[in-house]
Amino acid sequence: MESALSQSLPTDLASRSLRAVWHPCTQMQHHDEVPPLALASGQGAWLLDTDGRRYLDAVSSWWVNLLGHAHPRINDAIKQQLDTLEHAMLAGFTHQPAVELAERLSALTGHALGHAFYASDGASAIEIALKMSHHCWRNQGLPGKQRFVGFERGYHGETLGALAVTDIALFRRAYEPLLRSAQLLPSPDERLAAPHEDAAAPARRALAALDELLQRESHAISAVVVEPLVQCAGGMAMHGPEFIARLAALCEAHQVHLIADEIAVGCGRTGSFFACEQAGVWPHMLCLSKGISAGYLPLAVVLSRPAIYQAFHHPDLERGFLHSHSYSGNPLACRAALAMLDVMESERVLERNRRLAQSLTAALQPLARHPRVRHFRQRGMIWAFDAGIDDPAQRATFARRTSQLALQQGLLLRPIGTTVYLMPPYVLDDDEVGLLAERTVRVFDAAVGS
Repeated sequence: MESALSQSLPTDLASRSLRAVWHPCTQMQHHDEVPPLALASGQGAWLLDTDGRRYLDAVSSWWVNLLGHAHPRINDAIKQQLDTLEHAMLAGFTHQPAVELAERLSALTGHALGHAFYASDGASAIEIALKMSHHCWRNQGLPGKQRFVGFERGYHGETLGALAVTDIALFRRAYEPLLRSAQLLPSPDERLAAPHEDAAAPARRALAALDELLQRESHAISAVVVEPLVQCAGGMAMHGPEFIARLAALCEAHQVHLIADEIAVGCGRTGSFFACEQAGVWPHMLCLSKGISAGYLPLAVVLSRPAIYQAFHHPDLERGFLHSHSYSGNPLACRAALAMLDVMESERVLERNRRLAQSLTAALQPLARHPRVRHFRQRGMIWAFDAGIDDPAQRATFARRTSQLALQQGLLLRPIGTTVYLMPPYVLDDDEVGLLAERTVRVFDAAVGS
């Protein structure tokens, strides 16, 4: 028999959600006017709501569904794993999916990185890398290396350690008293170049600032954290691979770890499987999450250099890396990741993406030439542009207004401030490319009043 409470709840799914669910990254009062979209299913690049309307998922559901929704090969892999082993603790035990995934990821780095440490989400991966860095130096007799360096406009997660190296005021401001101080250097964002400068000038300024800092204080600095090629949540701020190469060289020269946050930019999003590949360098630690499980199950991985691992390899328990997650290396999540790698390899997805990127870039040229568009840019399977809006009130409401206009056009967009970006799944066909470009232009025109 239903309880009196359940009988009193509205039958509409969106209304029930507002009564029961606290949604992430959301001012819940906004949903008093516009309720959350109630989804029923997904297929390929599309999501379907409970009324049967379709929406092209132009942001891969927060950058995770690399191969689209309900991919048959990934579905089958998870179903097979479910009948074998759904979960077991990874402390003191191991299993085939966790071992195989670690081996294959290491092989993709030419075995420069390995010993995968598993977690459940991107912020956890950053926390692990930060702790691993400091503890490594401590084990090597350098306990004074306790400080971390990040970059303005960088985003690395919202747990307290990750937030300390994040420079997004919206997320930081309320928790500033709780955060450990980190040094933030100028962003390499190419949009910051002055009219008389080339696009790489901001990166050179950032490197000069880092060089000066490391020459003065490297004895106290544990690691530098960077999002290679694209600072995603900072407005899809892009920089060239030369910045990463020189950044790695500075870290090596000054005995400081380089942590590459590839949570959003890894797994092929920037054109190569790892963004760092384009710079020809490997960091000391590399963090993956989001697309690693193709959007199916929570999973994060920290890959490290052999020397990092060896610093913890000791009879003393306290010198071990005593960090843990209950669901570390979950077999279902690892199997989803393995299926993702299988699809990427067998279907030559990276090669296909290069052709797809050319097609979508060409289709988006009306936006590149739009009088209200600023800084149209593209890196791999990421496109972004900024809205030319001077009025502060319009700028403040642009993102929400654009998202709602997009839903009316059957398109899932989630602008960051006045930056509109596209990060679609890697499965678009020619018709979907044309549709995505056409609807994005239509939405933008309506949002800026053209």
